[in-house]
Amino acid sequence: MRMEYLDPRAWMNGILADFNCQTGTLHRADEAGQMLSLVAQVGVPAFLVERISKIPFGKGIAGVAAATREPVELCNLQQDLGGIAKPDAQKTQVSGSLAVPVFSKESGKVIGTLGVGMVEPHEFSEAEKERLKAVAESIAPWLESQQPAK
Repeated sequence: MRMEYLDPRAWMNGILADFNCQTGTLHRADEAGQMLSLVAQVGVPAFLVERISKIPFGKGIAGVAAATREPVELCNLQQDLGGIAKPDAQKTQVSGSLAVPVFSKESGKVIGTLGVGMVEPHEFSEAEKERLKAVAESIAPWLESQQPAK
């Protein structure tokens, strides 16, 4: 696939099919490494798209994945007792959720996050986490070529 011609929404649909998920997001970090901006999404209810269009590092599932540089998983987003998910996240009707950071191949800096979610509660296996991290690694050059949010 020629990355410069990537249709992020079509790409995301392929990832969701591969992971048997119904929702997905791809965010790009700003240059300061403090805010994530939505690049692509599939399956997120329209009334929530604006709310997830900007996410501070450390807030919500994607923001925590960016801040910690580690995958963040919630087996059941509807019963998140750890307080990681934002309250509006429950309105997505998603239960099982996984977000991973996307790293720059050159600098190792977090340049974004990739997240997937499914309607049913689901504990993602280590193999699934590694697969999503590999997908994030494969999208890194394309994401890095996109204009970062200011």
